[in-house]
Amino acid sequence: MKKYEFVPLSSYREYPVKEMEERAAAFYADMKRRRSVRDFSNRPVPREIIENCIRAAGTAPSGANMQPWRFVVVSDPQVKKEIREAAEKIESDFYKQRASESALNVLAPLGTDQNKQFLEEAPYLIVIFKCRPEVGPGGTVKEHYYFAESVGIATGMLMTAVHNAGLVCLTHTPAPLTFVRDILQRPPNEMPYMILVVGYPKKGTKVPVIAKKSLDEIAIFM
Repeated sequence: MKKYEFVPLSSYREYPVKEMEERAAAFYADMKRRRSVRDFSNRPVPREIIENCIRAAGTAPSGANMQPWRFVVVSDPQVKKEIREAAEKIESDFYKQRASESALNVLAPLGTDQNKQFLEEAPYLIVIFKCRPEVGPGGTVKEHYYFAESVGIATGMLMTAVHNAGLVCLTHTPAPLTFVRDILQRPPNEMPYMILVVGYPKKGTKVPVIAKKSLDEIAIFM
């Protein structure tokens, strides 16, 4: 069993309480600006920006530090087209056959349908995979603990990094999502978790007027 070397915590920064309050309030105000969009510009985004956003996501905590995530960044137009075509087949089936009336009623005000043009328009699709245990040399198994929770945390950090960089994103989760593993030729132990569409918003993009729940509705202090 590998033993970690322990060193003093040198990366932590403590701030005066007043500054902490200001930083927390400023961060909240900035995150309130984040919106999911479905209309993307085809303006190019420097790859270095995406790389650093993924590096930020890779700093997420994970069960036993197994880091059970894989980020596949797609910018190739032909691959994006293939992903869109496959996704729209699944989404068409969902909207026409599988979706309940209540689900359609909830989605209707948001203006979503089976047309997913953003999968081709946006400069990047970041396909996020959660990695199941891997079999190593000699049949040894590298366990991954709490891999679903870990990937969820990393995905949230990735979305925050994208927003912080000045870009927008959209979470896209057609079900089943296994088709994207085949298109990207990933191994069986990598399970597609989400497609994150990333880029600039198209000029004139509109978003629905929505409200987030208040603090009293989402938090209990005891």
